[in-house]
Amino acid sequence: MNDDSTAMIVASLRTHIAASTPGTRLPSTRALVAEHRSSPVTVQRALRVLAAEGVLESRPGVGTFVRSAPTAKAHDYGWQTTTLGARTSTPARLPGALTEAANDVISLHGGYPDGSLLPERLVRSALARAGRGPTALVRPPVAGLPGLQTWFAAELSAATAPGNSGPTAADVVIVPGSQAGLSSILRAVGGGGRAVAMESPTYWGAIAAARHAGVTVVPVRSSATGPDPADVDRVLAESGARVFYAQPTWANPTGAQWSPQRSQDILDVVRSHGAFLIEDDWAHDFGIDAPARPLAGTDDSGHVIYLRSLTKSVSPAVRVAAVIARGPVRGRILADHTGESMYVSGVLQSAAFDVVTAPAWSTHVRRTREHLRARRDLLAGALRSHAPEAAVDAIPSGGLSLWVRLPEGSDAGDVASRCQDLGVMVGAGDDWFPTEPSGPHLRLTYCGADPGRYEEGASILGEVLRDS
Repeated sequence: MNDDSTAMIVASLRTHIAASTPGTRLPSTRALVAEHRSSPVTVQRALRVLAAEGVLESRPGVGTFVRSAPTAKAHDYGWQTTTLGARTSTPARLPGALTEAANDVISLHGGYPDGSLLPERLVRSALARAGRGPTALVRPPVAGLPGLQTWFAAELSAATAPGNSGPTAADVVIVPGSQAGLSSILRAVGGGGRAVAMESPTYWGAIAAARHAGVTVVPVRSSATGPDPADVDRVLAESGARVFYAQPTWANPTGAQWSPQRSQDILDVVRSHGAFLIEDDWAHDFGIDAPARPLAGTDDSGHVIYLRSLTKSVSPAVRVAAVIARGPVRGRILADHTGESMYVSGVLQSAAFDVVTAPAWSTHVRRTREHLRARRDLLAGALRSHAPEAAVDAIPSGGLSLWVRLPEGSDAGDVASRCQDLGVMVGAGDDWFPTEPSGPHLRLTYCGADPGRYEEGASILGEVLRDS
């Protein structure tokens, strides 16, 4: 029988159900077959349609009955107020960088590279091999697969200053993405309500991780060249903080890269306070005009806790990162990581290791840098031509975004909202300040889809700013 027959039976039974009281038993399947001159299969199909709509219920061995309509009532979850108690962390809204954009929208707000900038062939092949390999069926070591640990250690050792001893695989803890790694670090060395110093502006995820770790964030003003060592010294002295979170290489969102001298001066300050510096080397693979220079390469006394992720450069689906720490602090971080997530999927670790050790990986990284250079210059040029009111004080030599200063008195949130209404998504700079914003800014990324629409996006932004 066809769908028309099913529909006719469904319509007939709806009439029957409407005239029946809840609990009324329907005629048997045999009776319905005879009444509608249909096959048992067609009748059963009609009954399944009505059961899915919630108007019938089947009782095996007894029959099919008209279901009573549920009584609408308001849900009362008030009991949870007492059980949950006072909020233990500052509520945080979903940051603009994680807001999904419709297909026809010009996306200048997201922080993850478009698929065209990722090593798709390498990733797909690596995941397929990992799924067939032994890591698909066994628990990996809690600190990570030895091969991947060795690779991360060797990468940092390559940047180690002459005379310093580089890290070893035993210093590496593999974590499920840099966000999880940062959370473990902050809980392990800055928890218990203690103060943690952070650059301002800084990565919104670090601010969120600090909130969840229950630490008190103390901002250190930063600029296109990084924070002033004197400010770092003052903040550590006045706050008593023994942890300083920073991004010395192409900071998100400012794009700042510390000079070798500034790196050394800040490290000296951190050492003088007996503190830790958390170095988030998130953009290691996104150098454009200059290579990454990890600050951790100049430290072999355990003051720098180094964090590097492969999530953005390999694939958002491969959430694998490494924390490199030396001395007792590494054990504390490992213990926290184990309590939080036990271990990282062996399949993902194996796939990540496969990708970064493939001969084609270095070629991919080099080509990605060339693409990013073209995209960065295209967006910067579009802003100069169509939105000169949006000032880019410094073109970053790496990373994925431009930090844009708006005219004095502008409301960054309002600008972002009006741009979105016109089909362009931009990141309001407020998300990147641990406390109050020091001025109106936008973060505009050049790693999203369709760079051919940068001119259009900049033109819309310019119109919004001129109408403000």
